[in-house]
Amino acid sequence: MRLLLLSTLLCLAHAQLHKPKNVLFLVADDLRPQLGYFQDSADFPTPVHPRMHTPSLDSLAKRSFVSRRAYVQQAVCSPSRTSLLTGRRPDTTHVYDLESYWRKVGGNYTTLPQYFKQQGYRSIGMGKIFHPGPLASGNDDPISWTDPYYHSEEEQHWTERKHSWYAVPEAERQAHPLPDDQIAEHAINKIKELAKDPSQPFFLAVGFHKPHLPFIFPEKFMDLYPSDRVNVPDNIYAPRNMPDIAWSKYGELRSYTDIEELHASGDINTTLPIDVTRDLRRGYYSAISYMDHLLGTVVDELMNQGLGDNTIISFWGDHGWQLGEHGEWCKHTNFELSTHAPMMVSIPGMTDAGMVSEKLTEFVDLFPTLVDAAGLPTMPLCPADSTKTELCREGESWMPLIRGDGGQWKDRVFSQYPRDNSKIMGYTMRTDRFRYTEWVKFRDYKPEWQKLFGVELYDHKIDPEENNNVAAAAAYAPATKQLSAQLRAGWRSARPDDPRSVRYDADAWPIFQHL
Repeated sequence: MRLLLLSTLLCLAHAQLHKPKNVLFLVADDLRPQLGYFQDSADFPTPVHPRMHTPSLDSLAKRSFVSRRAYVQQAVCSPSRTSLLTGRRPDTTHVYDLESYWRKVGGNYTTLPQYFKQQGYRSIGMGKIFHPGPLASGNDDPISWTDPYYHSEEEQHWTERKHSWYAVPEAERQAHPLPDDQIAEHAINKIKELAKDPSQPFFLAVGFHKPHLPFIFPEKFMDLYPSDRVNVPDNIYAPRNMPDIAWSKYGELRSYTDIEELHASGDINTTLPIDVTRDLRRGYYSAISYMDHLLGTVVDELMNQGLGDNTIISFWGDHGWQLGEHGEWCKHTNFELSTHAPMMVSIPGMTDAGMVSEKLTEFVDLFPTLVDAAGLPTMPLCPADSTKTELCREGESWMPLIRGDGGQWKDRVFSQYPRDNSKIMGYTMRTDRFRYTEWVKFRDYKPEWQKLFGVELYDHKIDPEENNNVAAAAAYAPATKQLSAQLRAGWRSARPDDPRSVRYDADAWPIFQHL
Protein backbone atom coordinates (compact mmCIF):
# COMPACT_ATOMS: atom_id res chain seq x y z
CA MET A 1 0.00 0.00 0.00
CA ARG A 2 2.80 2.39 0.89
CA LEU A 3 4.56 1.61 -2.39
CA LEU A 4 1.36 2.29 -4.29
CA LEU A 5 0.86 5.59 -2.49
CA LEU A 6 4.48 6.60 -3.10
CA SER A 7 4.18 5.67 -6.76
CA THR A 8 1.01 7.73 -7.09
CA LEU A 9 2.62 10.77 -5.45
CA LEU A 10 5.65 10.48 -7.72
CA CYS A 11 3.42 10.29 -10.77
CA LEU A 12 1.50 13.38 -9.66
CA ALA A 13 4.73 15.25 -8.99
CA HIS A 14 6.08 14.26 -12.40
CA ALA A 15 2.86 15.35 -14.11
CA GLN A 16 2.93 18.69 -12.30
CA LEU A 17 6.60 19.22 -13.18
CA HIS A 18 5.98 18.52 -16.85
CA LYS A 19 2.60 20.17 -17.10
CA PRO A 20 2.44 22.45 -20.17
CA LYS A 21 2.78 26.11 -19.27
CA ASN A 22 -0.15 28.38 -20.03
CA VAL A 23 0.37 31.75 -21.74
CA LEU A 24 -1.31 35.05 -20.91
CA PHE A 25 -0.56 37.25 -23.91
CA LEU A 26 -1.15 40.95 -23.15
CA VAL A 27 -1.03 43.72 -25.74
CA ALA A 28 -1.49 47.51 -25.72
CA ASP A 29 -1.89 49.76 -28.76
CA ASP A 30 0.33 52.74 -29.66
CA LEU A 31 2.37 52.44 -26.47
CA ARG A 32 5.75 54.05 -26.28
CA PRO A 33 7.99 52.93 -23.40
CA GLN A 34 7.21 55.96 -21.26
CA LEU A 35 6.24 53.85 -18.29
CA GLY A 36 7.07 53.83 -14.60
CA TYR A 37 9.71 51.12 -14.82
CA PHE A 38 11.43 53.01 -17.66
CA GLN A 39 11.55 56.22 -15.66
CA ASP A 40 15.20 56.05 -14.66
CA SER A 41 16.39 54.55 -17.93
CA ALA A 42 18.75 56.36 -20.25
CA ASP A 43 17.14 54.43 -23.09
CA PHE A 44 14.12 56.73 -23.38
CA PRO A 45 15.28 59.67 -25.48
CA THR A 46 13.13 62.48 -24.17
CA PRO A 47 12.65 64.22 -20.82
CA VAL A 48 9.79 62.55 -18.95
CA HIS A 49 7.59 64.58 -16.61
CA PRO A 50 5.57 63.88 -14.60
CA ARG A 51 6.39 60.38 -13.45
CA MET A 52 4.15 57.87 -15.19
CA HIS A 53 1.64 56.03 -13.00
CA THR A 54 1.76 52.39 -14.17
CA PRO A 55 1.80 50.29 -10.98
CA SER A 56 0.52 47.12 -12.66
CA LEU A 57 3.21 47.08 -15.35
CA ASP A 58 5.83 48.09 -12.80
CA SER A 59 4.82 45.10 -10.66
CA LEU A 60 4.86 42.72 -13.63
CA ALA A 61 8.28 44.03 -14.68
CA LYS A 62 9.70 43.10 -11.27
CA ARG A 63 9.09 39.43 -12.02
CA SER A 64 9.82 39.51 -15.75
CA PHE A 65 12.61 39.52 -18.24
CA VAL A 66 12.36 43.11 -19.44
CA SER A 67 13.88 44.12 -22.74
CA ARG A 68 14.47 47.84 -22.35
CA ARG A 69 15.65 48.12 -25.94
CA ALA A 70 13.03 46.28 -27.99
CA TYR A 71 12.29 47.49 -31.52
CA VAL A 72 9.36 46.88 -33.84
CA GLN A 73 9.74 45.90 -37.48
CA GLN A 74 7.40 48.65 -38.73
CA ALA A 75 5.81 51.44 -36.73
CA VAL A 76 2.15 51.01 -37.60
CA CYS A 77 -0.43 48.56 -36.28
CA SER A 78 -1.06 45.84 -38.86
CA PRO A 79 2.49 45.42 -40.20
CA SER A 80 3.92 45.36 -36.68
CA ARG A 81 1.36 42.90 -35.34
CA THR A 82 1.56 40.70 -38.42
CA SER A 83 5.33 40.58 -38.10
CA LEU A 84 5.29 39.65 -34.41
CA LEU A 85 2.47 37.14 -34.73
CA THR A 86 4.06 35.32 -37.69
CA GLY A 87 7.67 35.72 -36.52
CA ARG A 88 8.62 37.23 -39.90
CA ARG A 89 9.61 40.64 -41.14
CA PRO A 90 7.53 42.90 -43.41
CA ASP A 91 9.50 42.04 -46.54
CA THR A 92 8.48 38.42 -45.94
CA THR A 93 4.86 38.99 -44.89
CA HIS A 94 4.43 41.67 -47.61
CA VAL A 95 2.26 43.61 -45.17
CA TYR A 96 3.10 47.33 -45.12
CA ASP A 97 -0.39 48.81 -44.68
CA LEU A 98 -3.69 48.29 -42.85
CA GLU A 99 -5.40 46.46 -45.72
CA SER A 100 -3.18 43.52 -46.69
CA TYR A 101 -3.68 40.03 -45.24
CA TRP A 102 -0.45 38.03 -45.07
CA ARG A 103 -2.17 34.78 -46.05
CA LYS A 104 -3.12 36.44 -49.35
CA VAL A 105 -0.06 38.59 -50.10
CA GLY A 106 2.73 36.69 -48.32
CA GLY A 107 2.07 33.05 -47.55
CA ASN A 108 0.04 30.66 -45.42
CA TYR A 109 2.19 31.37 -42.39
CA THR A 110 1.45 29.75 -39.03
CA THR A 111 0.75 32.35 -36.37
CA LEU A 112 1.75 32.36 -32.72
CA PRO A 113 -1.71 31.49 -31.32
CA GLN A 114 -2.24 29.01 -34.16
CA TYR A 115 0.97 27.17 -33.25
CA PHE A 116 -0.07 26.85 -29.62
CA LYS A 117 -3.47 25.62 -30.81
CA GLN A 118 -1.72 22.97 -32.92
CA GLN A 119 0.14 21.86 -29.79
CA GLY A 120 -3.12 21.11 -27.97
CA TYR A 121 -3.71 24.48 -26.32
CA ARG A 122 -7.05 26.18 -26.03
CA SER A 123 -6.40 29.37 -27.95
CA ILE A 124 -8.60 32.33 -27.02
CA GLY A 125 -8.47 35.86 -28.40
CA MET A 126 -10.19 39.13 -27.55
CA GLY A 127 -9.83 42.84 -28.26
CA LYS A 128 -7.08 43.92 -30.63
CA ILE A 129 -4.51 41.19 -31.30
CA PHE A 130 -4.34 41.04 -35.07
CA HIS A 131 -5.35 44.25 -36.82
CA PRO A 132 -9.13 43.70 -36.97
CA GLY A 133 -11.46 43.65 -39.94
CA PRO A 134 -11.87 41.60 -43.12
CA LEU A 135 -8.93 43.13 -45.00
CA ALA A 136 -5.94 43.01 -42.66
CA SER A 137 -6.65 39.70 -40.95
CA GLY A 138 -9.73 38.06 -42.44
CA ASN A 139 -11.59 39.14 -39.31
CA ASP A 140 -8.98 38.22 -36.69
CA ASP A 141 -7.56 35.18 -38.51
CA PRO A 142 -10.14 32.58 -37.37
CA ILE A 143 -7.78 29.62 -37.92
CA SER A 144 -5.64 30.90 -35.03
CA TRP A 145 -8.30 30.36 -32.35
CA THR A 146 -10.19 27.47 -30.79
CA ASP A 147 -12.90 29.75 -29.36
CA PRO A 148 -15.05 32.38 -31.10
CA TYR A 149 -13.19 35.69 -31.14
CA TYR A 150 -14.47 38.43 -28.83
CA HIS A 151 -14.92 42.14 -29.52
CA SER A 152 -16.63 44.47 -27.07
CA GLU A 153 -20.24 45.41 -27.68
CA GLU A 154 -19.80 49.16 -27.21
CA GLU A 155 -17.05 49.81 -29.76
CA GLN A 156 -19.30 51.61 -32.24
CA HIS A 157 -20.56 54.05 -29.61
CA TRP A 158 -17.04 55.12 -28.74
CA THR A 159 -15.42 55.01 -32.18
CA GLU A 160 -17.95 57.52 -33.45
CA ARG A 161 -16.47 60.23 -31.25
CA LYS A 162 -14.67 62.88 -33.29
CA HIS A 163 -12.63 64.53 -30.53
CA SER A 164 -8.99 63.46 -30.16
CA TRP A 165 -9.38 62.91 -26.41
CA TYR A 166 -12.19 62.64 -23.91
CA ALA A 167 -12.34 62.15 -20.13
CA VAL A 168 -15.44 60.02 -19.54
CA PRO A 169 -17.68 60.87 -16.55
CA GLU A 170 -18.46 57.83 -14.41
CA ALA A 171 -22.20 58.00 -15.17
CA GLU A 172 -21.56 57.79 -18.90
CA ARG A 173 -19.09 54.96 -18.36
CA GLN A 174 -21.76 53.01 -16.50
CA ALA A 175 -24.30 53.62 -19.27
CA HIS A 176 -21.85 52.79 -22.05
CA PRO A 177 -18.92 50.69 -20.77
CA LEU A 178 -15.66 51.50 -22.49
CA PRO A 179 -14.43 48.80 -24.90
CA ASP A 180 -11.36 48.08 -22.79
CA ASP A 181 -13.58 47.76 -19.69
CA GLN A 182 -15.49 45.02 -21.46
CA ILE A 183 -12.36 43.32 -22.74
CA ALA A 184 -10.90 43.17 -19.22
CA GLU A 185 -14.18 41.83 -17.85
CA HIS A 186 -14.33 39.18 -20.56
CA ALA A 187 -10.72 38.18 -19.85
CA ILE A 188 -11.47 37.83 -16.12
CA ASN A 189 -14.48 35.63 -16.83
CA LYS A 190 -12.42 33.47 -19.18
CA ILE A 191 -9.72 33.04 -16.55
CA LYS A 192 -12.34 31.86 -14.05
CA GLU A 193 -13.62 29.39 -16.62
CA LEU A 194 -10.13 28.14 -17.54
CA ALA A 195 -9.25 27.58 -13.88
CA LYS A 196 -11.98 24.93 -13.66
CA ASP A 197 -10.01 22.62 -15.97
CA PRO A 198 -6.34 22.86 -14.98
CA SER A 199 -5.49 19.91 -17.23
CA GLN A 200 -6.20 21.96 -20.36
CA PRO A 201 -3.33 24.35 -21.24
CA PHE A 202 -4.40 27.69 -22.65
CA PHE A 203 -3.11 30.58 -24.72
CA LEU A 204 -5.18 33.61 -23.69
CA ALA A 205 -4.60 36.75 -25.77
CA VAL A 206 -5.96 40.04 -24.41
CA GLY A 207 -5.56 43.11 -26.60
CA PHE A 208 -6.34 46.53 -25.13
CA HIS A 209 -7.15 49.40 -27.49
CA LYS A 210 -5.68 52.16 -25.38
CA PRO A 211 -3.76 54.40 -25.47
CA HIS A 212 -4.62 54.49 -29.21
CA LEU A 213 -6.42 57.58 -30.51
CA PRO A 214 -8.86 58.86 -29.52
CA PHE A 215 -7.50 59.08 -25.99
CA ILE A 216 -10.68 58.05 -24.16
CA PHE A 217 -10.48 57.12 -20.47
CA PRO A 218 -12.42 57.50 -17.22
CA GLU A 219 -12.01 61.09 -16.04
CA LYS A 220 -10.58 60.10 -12.65
CA PHE A 221 -7.30 59.14 -14.33
CA MET A 222 -6.66 62.78 -15.25
CA ASP A 223 -6.12 63.47 -11.54
CA LEU A 224 -2.81 61.61 -11.84
CA TYR A 225 -1.48 64.24 -14.25
CA PRO A 226 -2.25 67.83 -13.20
CA SER A 227 -2.09 70.09 -16.21
CA ASP A 228 0.56 72.35 -14.71
CA ARG A 229 2.89 69.37 -14.31
CA VAL A 230 2.65 68.08 -17.89
CA ASN A 231 5.61 69.28 -19.88
CA VAL A 232 5.88 69.87 -23.61
CA PRO A 233 8.81 68.67 -25.75
CA ASP A 234 12.06 70.60 -25.71
CA ASN A 235 12.63 69.84 -29.41
CA ILE A 236 9.58 70.96 -31.36
CA TYR A 237 11.69 71.36 -34.52
CA ALA A 238 12.48 68.67 -37.08
CA PRO A 239 15.95 67.11 -36.98
CA ARG A 240 18.54 69.31 -38.60
CA ASN A 241 19.45 68.12 -42.11
CA MET A 242 16.61 65.60 -42.10
CA PRO A 243 15.57 64.46 -45.60
CA ASP A 244 11.95 65.40 -46.31
CA ILE A 245 11.08 61.77 -47.08
CA ALA A 246 11.57 60.91 -43.40
CA TRP A 247 8.63 63.08 -42.35
CA SER A 248 5.01 62.08 -41.70
CA LYS A 249 2.27 64.74 -41.73
CA TYR A 250 0.40 62.86 -38.95
CA GLY A 251 -2.88 62.68 -40.87
CA GLU A 252 -4.27 60.26 -38.30
CA LEU A 253 -4.34 62.94 -35.59
CA ARG A 254 -5.31 65.76 -37.97
CA SER A 255 -8.47 63.84 -38.95
CA TYR A 256 -10.09 64.55 -35.55
CA THR A 257 -12.46 67.50 -35.51
CA ASP A 258 -10.75 69.45 -32.72
CA ILE A 259 -7.37 69.20 -34.47
CA GLU A 260 -8.83 69.80 -37.92
CA GLU A 261 -10.27 73.09 -36.64
CA LEU A 262 -6.73 74.28 -35.95
CA HIS A 263 -5.92 74.04 -39.69
CA ALA A 264 -2.68 72.28 -38.84
CA SER A 265 -0.80 71.40 -42.02
CA GLY A 266 1.45 68.75 -40.55
CA ASP A 267 4.32 70.27 -42.52
CA ILE A 268 7.94 70.05 -41.43
CA ASN A 269 8.83 72.56 -38.70
CA THR A 270 5.22 73.34 -37.87
CA THR A 271 3.61 72.21 -34.67
CA LEU A 272 0.40 72.36 -32.68
CA PRO A 273 -0.27 75.10 -30.11
CA ILE A 274 1.37 74.60 -26.73
CA ASP A 275 -1.93 74.22 -24.87
CA VAL A 276 -3.15 71.61 -27.37
CA THR A 277 0.15 69.75 -27.12
CA ARG A 278 -0.09 69.72 -23.33
CA ASP A 279 -3.71 68.48 -23.41
CA LEU A 280 -2.88 65.70 -25.85
CA ARG A 281 0.06 64.55 -23.77
CA ARG A 282 -2.07 64.62 -20.64
CA GLY A 283 -4.78 62.62 -22.38
CA TYR A 284 -2.27 60.06 -23.65
CA TYR A 285 -0.76 59.61 -20.18
CA SER A 286 -4.23 59.19 -18.64
CA ALA A 287 -5.14 56.56 -21.25
CA ILE A 288 -1.95 54.65 -20.39
CA SER A 289 -2.77 54.63 -16.69
CA TYR A 290 -6.31 53.47 -17.46
CA MET A 291 -4.97 50.59 -19.57
CA ASP A 292 -2.46 49.74 -16.85
CA HIS A 293 -5.27 49.55 -14.29
CA LEU A 294 -7.30 47.13 -16.41
CA LEU A 295 -4.26 45.00 -17.16
CA GLY A 296 -3.69 44.74 -13.43
CA THR A 297 -7.21 43.41 -12.84
CA VAL A 298 -6.61 40.65 -15.40
CA VAL A 299 -3.25 39.62 -13.96
CA ASP A 300 -4.65 39.73 -10.41
CA GLU A 301 -7.45 37.36 -11.39
CA LEU A 302 -4.93 34.95 -12.89
CA MET A 303 -3.12 34.91 -9.54
CA ASN A 304 -6.34 34.68 -7.53
CA GLN A 305 -7.29 31.56 -9.48
CA GLY A 306 -4.00 29.87 -8.62
CA LEU A 307 -2.74 29.91 -12.21
CA GLY A 308 0.25 32.19 -11.72
CA ASP A 309 2.79 29.48 -10.97
CA ASN A 310 2.23 27.79 -14.29
CA THR A 311 1.48 30.70 -16.64
CA ILE A 312 3.92 32.63 -18.80
CA ILE A 313 2.87 36.28 -19.06
CA SER A 314 4.06 38.40 -21.97
CA PHE A 315 3.35 42.07 -22.52
CA TRP A 316 4.12 44.35 -25.45
CA GLY A 317 2.97 47.53 -27.15
CA ASP A 318 2.72 47.27 -30.93
CA HIS A 319 4.96 50.29 -31.60
CA GLY A 320 5.95 53.62 -30.13
CA TRP A 321 4.27 57.01 -30.46
CA GLN A 322 5.37 60.60 -31.01
CA LEU A 323 3.86 63.27 -28.76
CA GLY A 324 5.05 66.46 -30.40
CA GLU A 325 8.79 65.78 -30.33
CA HIS A 326 10.24 67.32 -33.51
CA GLY A 327 6.73 68.72 -34.03
CA GLU A 328 5.78 65.17 -35.05
CA TRP A 329 2.80 63.09 -33.90
CA CYS A 330 1.54 59.50 -34.09
CA LYS A 331 3.81 56.78 -35.49
CA HIS A 332 4.46 56.27 -39.24
CA THR A 333 8.18 57.12 -39.09
CA ASN A 334 11.54 55.45 -38.52
CA PHE A 335 12.50 57.66 -35.58
CA GLU A 336 13.42 56.17 -32.21
CA LEU A 337 10.15 57.23 -30.62
CA SER A 338 8.14 55.30 -33.22
CA THR A 339 10.18 52.12 -33.40
CA HIS A 340 11.02 51.66 -29.70
CA ALA A 341 8.29 49.93 -27.68
CA PRO A 342 7.92 48.05 -24.38
CA MET A 343 8.21 44.27 -24.18
CA MET A 344 8.59 41.82 -21.29
CA VAL A 345 8.09 38.13 -20.51
CA SER A 346 7.42 36.60 -17.08
CA ILE A 347 8.36 32.91 -16.83
CA PRO A 348 7.57 31.23 -13.48
CA GLY A 349 10.66 29.80 -11.86
CA MET A 350 13.03 31.63 -14.19
CA THR A 351 12.34 35.37 -14.02
CA ASP A 352 10.75 35.60 -10.56
CA ALA A 353 13.42 37.96 -9.23
CA GLY A 354 13.20 40.19 -12.29
CA MET A 355 15.74 40.57 -15.09
CA VAL A 356 16.52 43.69 -17.10
CA SER A 357 18.32 43.42 -20.41
CA GLU A 358 20.03 46.24 -22.29
CA LYS A 359 20.59 44.00 -25.31
CA LEU A 360 19.02 45.10 -28.57
CA THR A 361 15.99 42.94 -29.33
CA GLU A 362 13.24 42.84 -31.94
CA PHE A 363 9.56 42.03 -31.95
CA VAL A 364 10.16 39.01 -34.21
CA ASP A 365 12.00 37.51 -31.21
CA LEU A 366 8.83 37.03 -29.14
CA PHE A 367 7.29 34.12 -31.09
CA PRO A 368 10.33 31.80 -30.71
CA THR A 369 10.84 32.98 -27.12
CA LEU A 370 7.34 31.96 -26.03
CA VAL A 371 7.63 28.66 -27.89
CA ASP A 372 10.89 27.83 -26.10
CA ALA A 373 9.65 29.08 -22.72
CA ALA A 374 6.60 26.80 -22.98
CA GLY A 375 8.79 23.82 -23.86
CA LEU A 376 7.24 23.34 -27.31
CA PRO A 377 9.15 22.09 -30.36
CA THR A 378 11.66 24.75 -31.37
CA MET A 379 11.01 26.76 -34.52
CA PRO A 380 13.49 26.51 -37.40
CA LEU A 381 15.13 29.56 -38.93
CA CYS A 382 13.36 30.71 -42.09
CA PRO A 383 15.10 29.96 -45.39
CA ALA A 384 15.84 32.83 -47.77
CA ASP A 385 12.55 32.15 -49.54
CA SER A 386 10.00 31.01 -46.97
CA THR A 387 6.92 31.58 -49.11
CA LYS A 388 5.98 27.91 -48.88
CA THR A 389 7.27 27.39 -45.32
CA GLU A 390 4.35 27.48 -42.91
CA LEU A 391 6.33 27.60 -39.65
CA CYS A 392 9.69 29.32 -39.20
CA ARG A 393 11.23 32.34 -37.54
CA GLU A 394 13.21 35.41 -38.53
CA GLY A 395 14.02 36.35 -34.95
CA GLU A 396 15.95 34.85 -32.06
CA SER A 397 14.64 33.28 -28.86
CA TRP A 398 15.50 35.23 -25.72
CA MET A 399 15.98 32.05 -23.74
CA PRO A 400 19.82 32.14 -23.91
CA LEU A 401 19.66 35.66 -22.44
CA ILE A 402 17.19 34.56 -19.76
CA ARG A 403 19.22 31.47 -18.85
CA GLY A 404 22.46 33.45 -18.94
CA ASP A 405 24.06 30.95 -21.29
CA GLY A 406 26.60 33.52 -22.45
CA GLY A 407 27.75 33.80 -26.02
CA GLN A 408 27.16 36.56 -28.50
CA TRP A 409 23.89 38.32 -29.22
CA LYS A 410 22.97 40.42 -32.24
CA ASP A 411 24.39 43.93 -32.08
CA ARG A 412 21.95 45.59 -34.47
CA VAL A 413 18.21 45.46 -35.13
CA PHE A 414 16.09 46.45 -38.12
CA SER A 415 12.89 48.36 -38.86
CA GLN A 416 11.39 49.88 -41.98
CA TYR A 417 8.68 52.23 -43.18
CA PRO A 418 7.24 52.79 -46.69
CA ARG A 419 6.52 56.03 -48.48
CA ASP A 420 4.78 56.94 -51.77
CA ASN A 421 2.49 53.88 -51.79
CA SER A 422 5.43 51.59 -51.06
CA LYS A 423 7.43 52.81 -54.04
CA ILE A 424 10.03 54.03 -51.55
CA MET A 425 11.14 52.13 -48.46
CA GLY A 426 13.00 53.54 -45.51
CA TYR A 427 15.23 50.87 -43.98
CA THR A 428 16.57 51.74 -40.55
CA MET A 429 19.04 50.00 -38.26
CA ARG A 430 19.63 50.58 -34.57
CA THR A 431 23.00 49.74 -33.06
CA ASP A 432 24.12 50.35 -29.50
CA ARG A 433 25.16 53.87 -30.45
CA PHE A 434 23.64 54.80 -33.80
CA ARG A 435 20.42 54.90 -35.76
CA TYR A 436 21.16 54.69 -39.47
CA THR A 437 18.50 54.94 -42.21
CA GLU A 438 18.47 54.77 -46.00
CA TRP A 439 15.40 55.69 -48.05
CA VAL A 440 15.55 53.74 -51.31
CA LYS A 441 13.48 52.80 -54.34
CA PHE A 442 11.36 49.73 -53.60
CA ARG A 443 10.04 47.35 -56.22
CA ASP A 444 8.78 43.75 -56.13
CA TYR A 445 9.32 43.63 -52.36
CA LYS A 446 13.02 44.38 -52.74
CA PRO A 447 15.18 47.49 -52.17
CA GLU A 448 17.16 49.06 -54.99
CA TRP A 449 19.99 50.33 -52.83
CA GLN A 450 21.63 52.50 -55.46
CA LYS A 451 18.52 54.66 -55.88
CA LEU A 452 18.63 56.78 -52.74
CA PHE A 453 16.11 59.40 -51.65
CA GLY A 454 17.74 60.25 -48.33
CA VAL A 455 20.14 59.07 -45.63
CA GLU A 456 19.97 59.64 -41.88
CA LEU A 457 22.50 59.05 -39.13
CA TYR A 458 21.86 59.91 -35.48
CA ASP A 459 24.54 59.48 -32.84
CA HIS A 460 22.71 58.49 -29.67
CA LYS A 461 25.81 58.90 -27.57
CA ILE A 462 25.60 62.68 -27.91
CA ASP A 463 22.16 63.13 -29.46
CA PRO A 464 19.60 60.75 -27.89
CA GLU A 465 16.70 62.90 -29.08
CA GLU A 466 17.82 62.50 -32.73
CA ASN A 467 17.96 66.25 -33.34
CA ASN A 468 20.95 66.25 -35.71
CA ASN A 469 21.28 64.15 -38.84
CA VAL A 470 25.05 63.76 -39.31
CA ALA A 471 24.96 61.41 -42.31
CA ALA A 472 26.68 63.97 -44.52
CA ALA A 473 29.23 65.11 -41.92
CA ALA A 474 32.76 64.32 -43.08
CA ALA A 475 33.77 63.36 -39.57
CA TYR A 476 31.22 60.52 -39.61
CA ALA A 477 32.16 59.18 -43.06
CA PRO A 478 33.85 56.01 -41.71
CA ALA A 479 30.85 55.23 -39.50
CA THR A 480 28.40 55.90 -42.34
CA LYS A 481 30.29 53.56 -44.66
CA GLN A 482 30.33 50.76 -42.09
CA LEU A 483 26.68 51.21 -41.11
CA SER A 484 25.54 51.30 -44.74
CA ALA A 485 27.26 47.98 -45.42
CA GLN A 486 25.62 46.43 -42.34
CA LEU A 487 22.17 47.79 -43.18
CA ARG A 488 22.33 46.45 -46.73
CA ALA A 489 23.61 43.08 -45.57
CA GLY A 490 20.36 42.75 -43.61
CA TRP A 491 19.19 40.94 -40.53
CA ARG A 492 20.70 37.57 -41.38
CA SER A 493 24.22 38.96 -41.29
CA ALA A 494 23.52 40.37 -37.82
CA ARG A 495 22.82 36.92 -36.35
CA PRO A 496 25.67 35.97 -33.98
CA ASP A 497 26.21 32.57 -35.55
CA ASP A 498 26.06 33.76 -39.16
CA PRO A 499 29.48 33.50 -40.88
CA ARG A 500 28.82 36.82 -42.60
CA SER A 501 28.26 38.60 -39.31
CA VAL A 502 30.30 41.80 -39.17
CA ARG A 503 30.68 43.27 -35.71
CA TYR A 504 32.39 46.40 -34.55
CA ASP A 505 33.11 48.31 -31.38
CA ALA A 506 30.60 51.13 -31.08
CA ASP A 507 33.11 53.16 -29.09
CA ALA A 508 35.70 52.92 -31.85
CA TRP A 509 34.21 56.01 -33.45
CA PRO A 510 35.19 59.33 -31.83
CA ILE A 511 32.56 61.67 -30.45
CA PHE A 512 32.19 64.94 -32.32
CA GLN A 513 30.61 67.62 -30.21
CA HIS A 514 30.70 70.39 -32.81
CA LEU A 515 29.40 69.62 -36.29
